[in-house]
Amino acid sequence: MNEITQLLHIDPLLLQALREDIPEEDVSTNAVMPHACPGTVDLIAKEDGIVAGLAVYARVFTLLDPGAKVEFFCRDGDTVQPGQKLAVVTGDIRALLSGERVALNYLQRMSGIATYTHQLSALLEGTGITLLDTRKTSPNNRIFEKYAVRVGGGSNHRTGLSDGVAKAVKMARQYASFVRKIEVEVETLEQVKEAVEAGADIIMLDNMSDEDMRKAVTLIAGRAKTECSGNVTRENIARLRDIGIDYVSSGALTHSAPILDLSMKHLRPLTAEEA
Repeated sequence: MNEITQLLHIDPLLLQALREDIPEEDVSTNAVMPHACPGTVDLIAKEDGIVAGLAVYARVFTLLDPGAKVEFFCRDGDTVQPGQKLAVVTGDIRALLSGERVALNYLQRMSGIATYTHQLSALLEGTGITLLDTRKTSPNNRIFEKYAVRVGGGSNHRTGLSDGVAKAVKMARQYASFVRKIEVEVETLEQVKEAVEAGADIIMLDNMSDEDMRKAVTLIAGRAKTECSGNVTRENIARLRDIGIDYVSSGALTHSAPILDLSMKHLRPLTAEEA
C-alpha cells in the first residue's frame, strides 16, 4: 500500500461511500449474478490528464472482495491518454459491478484535481512561486483531494483568519511553538504594514488588486513571505508571475477542477483455466 493508504486511514471513508451507494444490497447485480463468479474488467482513460488515486480505486474492490487483484500499468502522477489501458481488475464479478461507481468516483475526482493542478503549476513554471491549495474541499474528501493536489505538483496549505493583526500575532507567538510559522491574512496596505510590524512570518494578500500586491511586496521588503489568495484560476494565474510573491493559493484546485473521464470496460467472466 502507498502513502495515502498507509498514513490517512481511508477505509472508514470508503466504506461510508459504499454504504451510501449500497444501503442494503446491490439489487441489479444480485438479480443477474446470484453466485460468486470470477471475472475481469479493464480501466480505460478517455481523455488526456494526470492520474491520481490508484490505490484508493483498488482499495474499493478489495474491501468488497478481499481476493480481488488489481494490475496497474501506470502510477499516480503519470500522464494518460485516451484509449490507454490503466489497469486490469480481477475478482468476483459481483464486487467489480458493485464497486465500479464508487471506485470511479474517487479516481475521476482525484485525477481531475491532479490534472487541473498540473495545468496551473505549468503556468507558474520558472517563477519560484509555490502553488497551494485551500480548505475549500468537498466534505469528507479533504485527504483525497489534498493528496491529488500534491500528485499534480501543488502543495498543501491550511489557511486561517485573523482579527486584530498585531494582537493576533502576539497571541499566536505565545501559544505556538517557536518552530511554527505565523500567517496573517490582510486585505489592505494598512494591514500589511501592521502585519510586518507585528512580526508575521507569512502575509496573505487576500483579494487585493495587482497594483496593491506590488505595493505590498515593496512594503514587506523580504521581512515576511508573501501569499496571494482570492479567485485564482487557470484563466488568470499567469498575471501573478511577475508580482514578486512567494506563494499562490487557489481554492479552484479542489472546488472547480473537472473530473478526468475514465471508464471500466470489457467485463467478462474468467474461464476455468484463467481462474
